[in-house]
Amino acid sequence: MNNEQLQALKEKYVAAGGASPNKQFADHAENAVLWDADGKRMIDFAGGIGVLNLGHRHPRVVEAVKGQLDKLMHTCQTVMPYAPYVQLAEKLSNIVPVRGHGKVFLANSGAEALENAVKIARSSTGRSNVICFTGGYHGRTFMTMAMNGKVHPYQTDFGPMPGGVFRAPYPVPYHGVSEEEALRGLEATFKADSAPQHTAAIVIEPVLGEGGFYAASPEFLQKIRSICDEHGIRMIVDEVQSGFGRTGKMFAIEHSGVEPDMMTMAKSMADGMPISAVVGTDHIMDSSGGNSLGGTYTGNPLACAAANAAIDVFEEEDILGKSRALGARLEERFNDWHRRFPHVDNVRRVGAMAAFELVKSRDSHEPDAEMAAAIVGKVKEKGLILLSCGMYGNTLRFLMPVTIENEVLEEGLGMIEEALAEVHG
Repeated sequence: MNNEQLQALKEKYVAAGGASPNKQFADHAENAVLWDADGKRMIDFAGGIGVLNLGHRHPRVVEAVKGQLDKLMHTCQTVMPYAPYVQLAEKLSNIVPVRGHGKVFLANSGAEALENAVKIARSSTGRSNVICFTGGYHGRTFMTMAMNGKVHPYQTDFGPMPGGVFRAPYPVPYHGVSEEEALRGLEATFKADSAPQHTAAIVIEPVLGEGGFYAASPEFLQKIRSICDEHGIRMIVDEVQSGFGRTGKMFAIEHSGVEPDMMTMAKSMADGMPISAVVGTDHIMDSSGGNSLGGTYTGNPLACAAANAAIDVFEEEDILGKSRALGARLEERFNDWHRRFPHVDNVRRVGAMAAFELVKSRDSHEPDAEMAAAIVGKVKEKGLILLSCGMYGNTLRFLMPVTIENEVLEEGLGMIEEALAEVHG
């Protein structure tokens, strides 16, 4: 079927809230390139929203899934466990920098991981409240919608959100929120909304994902760790988008030296297979008792096989080195655009988690979401998939596979450069 035929089916049978506005349909893909149902070639700078750090269909991951498919597809691990689950738990315990000895719970999605991390924080502290940050994104279940630091499009039309969730400002100096102001805001949240003795967890992304690729400094994250220690609060670090090599380290929190109590992860954990995890200090993870965490498909054998293979690829193919090199190339190109195009500003990156903003004025930092949308549209016509993000919709973020070939990277960057020249022209 071609794009037009598939679009007709989508309009007739797919719920509007879950239907992509894109009228192209992916047919097949390889590393950083995919082809639609009409045979059009597209360079992928979105990576399934940060899922494909190892690229589409990495051969080692494909081989592992095929091998597992010939052995076992499903039992429900709470009924009859299997080797890939416990083998993955061991690998994650060895690489995730939580305090002490780490234990693991596997789920299906980033949102499920966050939901379960909150459950564990509540059970281990006997407290109920959770503090999150403006601009944060944690998922689309009801609890995680409440935790998100942005209303539209996540909470739209869905009625009251669960209680017990409060917010503090995330430090974004470019948009007027210094680290000192963010810490004062957290203190105000303690006084006005959730006293420390009633707060089970503080949940933070070390680098905002959907919120705009803004990074909290090591000093700020160390201060959050200190505050949590002072009050017996669990520090939960959400690495769903920033984890698994995007920032040049396996996890973004490693840039700070902070060891959280729990971490959540998903996306590039299995290079496209649906799986997520909560990894935390053993006595905290064990606090909720037997059979209190689970789900029919959690830690599916095929997804576990993919994740085990993906972690091996990271270790054997120097993916972290490739991420750092990719980030340096992006920064160099972005700085060139900053010199040439007056509406390009606030170039930033942590490893290859890179972005810049489109602004109406560099003096005022006023966001220009319309220009960002125009560039995303123009490059799509040229054959490039690119995403915007952020509280103001004016940030262009870059999530191409870390394994992208140099010539494909340059081809895609050239399309963006052409679009920038056109909208500035």
